Amino acid sequence: MSASPSGPGTSRTRSWWGWGYADAHPDDAACVALGALLPGTLARPLPVPRVADLSVGRPGVTPPTALAHLVTSDPDVRAAHAMGKAYRDIIRALRGRPGRLPDLVARPTDDREVADLLDWAGGRGVAVIPFGGGSSVVGGVEYRGDTHRAVLSLDLTSMDRVLEVDTVSRSARIQSGALGPVLEAQLRPHGLTLRHYPQSFEFSSLGGWLATRAGGHYATGRTHIDDFVQSLSVVTPAGTGTSWRLPASGAGPSPDRLFLGSEGALGIITEAWMRLQERPRHKASASVAFADFQQALEAVRAIARSDLSPANCRLLDPGEALLSGASHDGSAVLVLGFESAASPVDDRLASAVDLALAHGGHGGSRGRGSHGDPGGRGGHDGTPAADGDAPADTAVSAWRSAFLRMPYLRDGLARMGAVVETFETAATWDRVPALIDAVRTEVGSAATKAAGHPATVNCRLTHVYPDGAAPYFTVAVAGRPGDEVRIWDDIKAAASEVLHRFRATITHHHAVGRDHRPGYDLQRPEPFALALRAAKDALDPQGILNPGVLID
Repeated sequence: MSASPSGPGTSRTRSWWGWGYADAHPDDAACVALGALLPGTLARPLPVPRVADLSVGRPGVTPPTALAHLVTSDPDVRAAHAMGKAYRDIIRALRGRPGRLPDLVARPTDDREVADLLDWAGGRGVAVIPFGGGSSVVGGVEYRGDTHRAVLSLDLTSMDRVLEVDTVSRSARIQSGALGPVLEAQLRPHGLTLRHYPQSFEFSSLGGWLATRAGGHYATGRTHIDDFVQSLSVVTPAGTGTSWRLPASGAGPSPDRLFLGSEGALGIITEAWMRLQERPRHKASASVAFADFQQALEAVRAIARSDLSPANCRLLDPGEALLSGASHDGSAVLVLGFESAASPVDDRLASAVDLALAHGGHGGSRGRGSHGDPGGRGGHDGTPAADGDAPADTAVSAWRSAFLRMPYLRDGLARMGAVVETFETAATWDRVPALIDAVRTEVGSAATKAAGHPATVNCRLTHVYPDGAAPYFTVAVAGRPGDEVRIWDDIKAAASEVLHRFRATITHHHAVGRDHRPGYDLQRPEPFALALRAAKDALDPQGILNPGVLID
């Protein structure tokens, strides 16, 4: 295992193979209890994997003396940088087959060192895989193939400072390797926040968010990291560039848009000027139950089309609500949350609840609104959280707790031989109901057929828009020992086929990586693909940057 701090003063050990902190994983007894939820799982959990049991070869390349102080070949560090945190990665580690480990891991501290490392790698035919928090769930931080003589994992987390704060323009220049807690801790003394809280907040970096166009906790409005970008600094093998810092511009295609979502295939994002906000002082939350899921969809659509702009508008289907503890009577549950730095939000919450009740909801349980600076970072899902926030209602609290705990539980299920896949998409409202039904039916059937055990498929809406929504699906089924990756591949293929048929995006916020490449190739227009290949050839002529991501 590798010690990897996730925030100021943090010394807990990160798991090299699984999600988050090693000491937060379910123990053997808890794994067995989880396995009991799925018929056909193992009688006892797979052992926690050890780096000492892996076959770790000697590095295939030696760095020059001038760069040696930035680079390590330590087996524990190499193993921790070999994969992301998708189910596919977790089960491969548990089975002792993590794939090709990087030969070296580098930790540069500034743009010059990044450029020097790229120059050296390009001249030696060494693939460079950018690495932030390592939380990719789409195969975005691993090397697949054998066309490069060696692999360098470029860990940017030593570049983690807020370099400059402009309180007049309410923005900050931040190095891309700053993990979520590190970034927010440096903004807090200024009374400001980026307020971008993906589920991976503790274990992902600003650069990772930018390179993958990550979605945050806001369910409406500013849902993606794109909305917070003023300018980017990028180091490429062809040179270094920084876009102008502007509130808006109509000057041709945006240079920032070229690198947002580029996943390290075109360059290394090293700094960004980001738009900030004052910390919210007023929060309120509520939950509304629905006996009819279709009515719940209509309620969410009405709220999305209103001017209320909830920070949180998560709809849980009955299975998801049961799993999270938000409901135990077969109801779907809508979780609502509002926040503001300027004024109370209770009236906006009341209006949203009224809309939900008018569309067949019942209950409308509400938490108290909070007033005053909460002092903490707030809930990942836009609802009141700890550190001084007002208590949410029971369903909201249950959902938030499950939301933060779910990746650890997935790893516990994996130790029991279960196959757990999560994927998300987005489609216009006219297709959303049929899309959800098709995924439940067809992907559920494919999972059952592949595994030989009954599968469950749950759905929630994570982000909503006036013209559409982002459904997020969880598929769980007991696997066959040693065959879990093939079953996962079959589930992924079935899901991708359904999404393509409904012209729903292959990903709303998890990025493309290597796992979503087939779907992305079908989704993008061919003229755009030609332009992207040309940009790759111009910026990365040796083809060393994250090979296999987005384009070949």
